[in-house]
Amino acid sequence: MRAYSAKGGENIETRKILVTGAGGYVGSRLVAKLVKNGFKVVAVDTYWYGRDVFGFEPNSNLQIVELDIRELSGLRNAMAGVTDVIHLACISNDPSFDLNPRLGKSINLDAFEPLVLIARENGIRRFIYASSSSVYGVKGEERVTEDLSLKPLTDYSKYKAICEEILMRYVASDFVCTILRPATVCGWSPRQRLDLSVNILTNHALNKGIITVFGGSQFRPNIHIEDMVDAYLVTLNAPEIKVNGQIFNVGADNLSMNDIAAEVSKNTGVSEVVYEPTNDLRSYRIDSTKIIEELGFIFKRNVGMAVSDLATAFKSNRFVDPLNNPLYYNIKRMKELEVH
Repeated sequence: MRAYSAKGGENIETRKILVTGAGGYVGSRLVAKLVKNGFKVVAVDTYWYGRDVFGFEPNSNLQIVELDIRELSGLRNAMAGVTDVIHLACISNDPSFDLNPRLGKSINLDAFEPLVLIARENGIRRFIYASSSSVYGVKGEERVTEDLSLKPLTDYSKYKAICEEILMRYVASDFVCTILRPATVCGWSPRQRLDLSVNILTNHALNKGIITVFGGSQFRPNIHIEDMVDAYLVTLNAPEIKVNGQIFNVGADNLSMNDIAAEVSKNTGVSEVVYEPTNDLRSYRIDSTKIIEELGFIFKRNVGMAVSDLATAFKSNRFVDPLNNPLYYNIKRMKELEVH
């Protein structure tokens, strides 16, 4: 067991956080905030989207490790002196996963239990896993709470659900395991993604002059990227007794695609909306009361603010060729790299 006390997140100076997927859309913002808050961070990623993704100059509190999580010997070395793991790394979203199902399975599922075992062997105290609210599938209930059945519709979400089951088998008093089920994240990041619903519509509004909605009535939960980052910090610093073996939904805005289009229109000034059919049947709304009541988490931002942040970034020319650049689209970048 590590020689630090994390009953309520004290002794930050003794904690060293390993983040897998550190160079990703959420990971890059999370790493920056962890360092800003005084944590030492080991940032593990393949860095397919570049290493300059943290928005600040590396310092003594940040160790950048270019590593595929399937490389177990490298993982063991990276965990030297680490006290906590936040596991974000995965092939994200269904289209990217479907591009190469074997790759998706090897990273999202096959690599998971070995990572958990290495963490335990290295005396890691806390392990936080980024699952997905997509594990719920299609739900008609207005309050989709953590205790409802899981009905994942795709291999991506099925593997997320399986990994949840795996992690819960390893919960112990000296191995504190927590699962977060994030909504769809939106907003600006130094490692930008423009292949997520709110971000897609905002990009098209500002760079095509039109908002294209696929479907319209289906509901999706959303969360501003900064709130998502804050949720990881709150979970990391919460008393162990409140998070060990627990699952938390993390989503602020349950909006239909029509509602999202309205928010994009309001915050960009683009009024033209066109509708296209879709085969994506996912529709669900998540209830995040548990993380609010049990951890005192406060959602401070919303979809409109995410659109506004993105609009500012577009108008400030922070993006290069945002409609076509593979660096902003997971599936395009994977095709470009021919990863396997």
